[in-house]
Amino acid sequence: MIVDKIKKRENNPMIQPKSKVDIPIGKWMKCDACKEILYKETVQNNFCICPNCGHYFRMHIGKRLELILDEGTYQRFPLSIDTVNPLGLEDYPKKLKNLREKVGLEEAVACGTGNIHGEKVVICVMDSAFLMGSMGAVVGEKITYAIEQAMLQKCPLIIFCVSGGARMQEGIISLMQMAKTTAALGRLSQAGLLYVSVLTDPTYGGVTASFASLGDVILAEPSAMIGFAGPRVIEQTIGETLPEGFQTAEFLLQHGFVDKIVERKDLKNVLYQIIRFHQGGKEKWG
Repeated sequence: MIVDKIKKRENNPMIQPKSKVDIPIGKWMKCDACKEILYKETVQNNFCICPNCGHYFRMHIGKRLELILDEGTYQRFPLSIDTVNPLGLEDYPKKLKNLREKVGLEEAVACGTGNIHGEKVVICVMDSAFLMGSMGAVVGEKITYAIEQAMLQKCPLIIFCVSGGARMQEGIISLMQMAKTTAALGRLSQAGLLYVSVLTDPTYGGVTASFASLGDVILAEPSAMIGFAGPRVIEQTIGETLPEGFQTAEFLLQHGFVDKIVERKDLKNVLYQIIRFHQGGKEKWG
């Protein structure tokens, strides 16, 4: 009988049910460019670059500091500034709290000092994981403080920029940070100190219109998108069709906005060379 055959099959110890494939959660990621499924650890060990197509992923603050600074030299500035809610938005404090728990960052920028091949620098690193690296009052204050510390300690200043622009949740106060950081950089320039701006993907809005564009030397990572507003907004405003790729780092290099495009693996050495050159020219090269 058919029923007996089914029972016999169920009782057969040689036939085992198929087990589910054990894939660890959070261990894999998809490349936005080539759509390849990648092992996260492999990507992280490759400077957060896709090993299949060379696409640059955005870097966490901690990973960026690890890449650029000598091991164990980073000292975070002891600033205790809380993000305020000037517009009284109901969801803003809750969003900040959830973000801090999720990404492990207090704000969209980290500032401190460290060494690059033994040369002391003041460094600021922005992170797109925190509200798309938007610049509010705290970000503006931290960057201004870092600029002032560079003047006090007579150190080169390096800022890694990534941002969607001024933080809309803080209204006009976020826009005031453009003038604040720009004025501070003016004083840094008068003091004869070096400022290197490194533009990463994406750098937009009020950040581009202020400190990101004011470096003595402006570097960019390959294929980084850089601009003030999006292409659609610009086309609607000026009523013209824009050239393809006009906001890429490569296009901006051709038109003089960026001084050099540097691959991620070479950034530390290039920054060191710029610092040594600023200190005294060819006789200082090691």
